[in-house]
Amino acid sequence: MTIAHVSPHRRAEVLDALRRGTVPSGSLELFAVGLDRFTGAIAEELDAVRAGRGMLKAVRGEYGAGKTFFARWLQDQALRRGFATAEVQVSESDTPLHRLETVYRRLVERLSTADCRQGALRSVIDGWFYALEEEVLAGGGVDPEDAATLLERTDERMERRLAAVGQLAPTFALCLRAYRRALAAGDTATADALLAWIGGQPNVSAAARRFAGIRGEIDHYGALGFLQGLLVVLRDSGHPGMVLVLDEVETLQRVRGDVRERALNALRQWMDELDAGRFPGLYLLVTGTPAFFDGPQGAQRLAPLAQRLHTDFGTDVRFDNPRAVQIRLASFDLVRLEEVGRRVRDLYAAHTGAGERVRRLADDEYVATLARAVTGGLGGRVGVAPRIFLKKLVADVLDRIDQFPEFDPRRDYALTLGEAELTQAERATRPALGVDDVELEP
Repeated sequence: MTIAHVSPHRRAEVLDALRRGTVPSGSLELFAVGLDRFTGAIAEELDAVRAGRGMLKAVRGEYGAGKTFFARWLQDQALRRGFATAEVQVSESDTPLHRLETVYRRLVERLSTADCRQGALRSVIDGWFYALEEEVLAGGGVDPEDAATLLERTDERMERRLAAVGQLAPTFALCLRAYRRALAAGDTATADALLAWIGGQPNVSAAARRFAGIRGEIDHYGALGFLQGLLVVLRDSGHPGMVLVLDEVETLQRVRGDVRERALNALRQWMDELDAGRFPGLYLLVTGTPAFFDGPQGAQRLAPLAQRLHTDFGTDVRFDNPRAVQIRLASFDLVRLEEVGRRVRDLYAAHTGAGERVRRLADDEYVATLARAVTGGLGGRVGVAPRIFLKKLVADVLDRIDQFPEFDPRRDYALTLGEAELTQAERATRPALGVDDVELEP
């Protein structure tokens, strides 16, 4: 995709995200500098998942290497191929990895498709029932006007599709049937409650659960069965699978010892279940720092997990195997940082009526100067500079060129890096002397 093919709406979303200092949710191929070496392997793996395999990929990189960007880029590639995606931030308090029922709830909350970003469960399930109805009608023998018979035959077909899942999570099919029955009866309140229960939400009304004949909440083991059921629904509704991102697993190093052990074992369980073929259509992407994969408080604490994730990185990064279970991202250098800046500048110029002035005042030389200034303000650590550099470029420079005809960044703008706008990792790179007085050279 080129800049010319990006819609004004998508351009605005991308620029708004950069203005806030966050990673855009789509169109990331426009800025995917240095990821070309992974493109072929990722495409092969997504094709394998489409064919019914399950797969795990681990991505390692220091802060600033672009792990979150890589994860969003991969999700963007998957969405274009029809996959569903979900990104879950691992957190001791909010989403502990050893509580798979919580992970399942978060992935459902963040479930996305190309047509519905975030919260796509309803559209997926309704699309599935529609596809089942179309199959029943295509088989003949049912009058489209006979709603009762159509409902019955669709339920029968649903039960056959979920037969294997029913052995592990019988309430998944039970709740789906009740959801459909509630919709057919016009009882939207009960249908909504049951949909929430399917999504792992707690505190669903007792009346809705009685209607479906279910009890309690989804537990750790039930969540695995529900995920398997969700994958069946996704495939039957036209989605070849799902990419699930578990981001920032390095946070496990900071939790209590027994909690860490259970979380690492849960990750090992994910890998074993994928290898056993229990989750066909699931691409699980795990991101973390080298310290998590190699350090004593991370994966190395559980030998079976460390063995499964082990990858030889002893050779030059140029010869890393992109098909390996674990891949590493190299930190940004100035050349890549400047290239990303130029791409963002060009995207901005295409989005505004002042494109000619934007390109003239924020030319390649100025973008390079700004990149060097931001990097210098962060102690020369290019790896931590991309976020704040792009935020400064869009919000402090390009926006002003666009809005103020008399603004010239070489004359009217002096770079400042305030403590409040920096993350903890960015603040840690600051030199002993303040950089509030750093100015761009004309």
